[in-house]
Amino acid sequence: MKGKVVIITGASSGIGLACAREFARKGAILSLAARNIEALETVVKELIPQGCKVIATQTDVSNPSECLHLVRTTVKTFGKIDILINNAGLSMRALFKDVELDVLKKLMDVNFWGTVYCTKFAFPYLMSSKGSVVGISSVAGYVGLPARTGYSASKFAMNGFLETLRTENLKTGLHVLVAAPGFTASNIRKAALTANGTPQGETPRKEERMMSAERVAQHIIRAVEKRKSKIILTFGEGKFTVFVNKWFPSLVRCISYRKMRREPNSPLK
Repeated sequence: MKGKVVIITGASSGIGLACAREFARKGAILSLAARNIEALETVVKELIPQGCKVIATQTDVSNPSECLHLVRTTVKTFGKIDILINNAGLSMRALFKDVELDVLKKLMDVNFWGTVYCTKFAFPYLMSSKGSVVGISSVAGYVGLPARTGYSASKFAMNGFLETLRTENLKTGLHVLVAAPGFTASNIRKAALTANGTPQGETPRKEERMMSAERVAQHIIRAVEKRKSKIILTFGEGKFTVFVNKWFPSLVRCISYRKMRREPNSPLK
């Protein structure tokens, strides 16, 4: 990773922040993006004393012009792009019958279209470097989770986009990785949107029992180094769920329903 130029979206917290720290530790050059520029600048101040070359660009990935600006700023500053980590994302928690359409659109705009925009604008540079496109997906991109219609739909769409991109580039040298963490300790559930679009504010799950963002970042970077096509993290809620869903989807649906129903203040009755 030494000397590789890496763009990370959603780098101000959670998995994105953990990836920034891990890439920096390995000697990468970083271009960090997020909507919260103050939080990003705090990350930059943390990494510069460690000898990391790093810039921060305020970016809303749902806005294509801001994604283009991010890519142009990165190339103008560092001259190339080797790795793109499409990490910026939103979650939700509401039944489809109750959720406002704007909430579903926002999930698609950030999770799916944000990935498409950033990948499109970075694509010529990644082709030149025979670099890596990474999508931080989710187990929800393989199994439809109740009360997460918008989230699952956006991750299924991301998976389909990246799988197709990989096939199109079998002969070009471009590497495409779909990374699907299970439930990871981060602030994504606190920021998850409710039926009317307001953040739920509190996580309904026991964060301390989940895989840490730091562990997830280590797995992702190892997969980039080995140029893997796919990783699914955590055994029970990750690999096992995806595997069983291939053969016994009705069983997985029942288990998912029961688990989500047991969450505090669950919209499932």
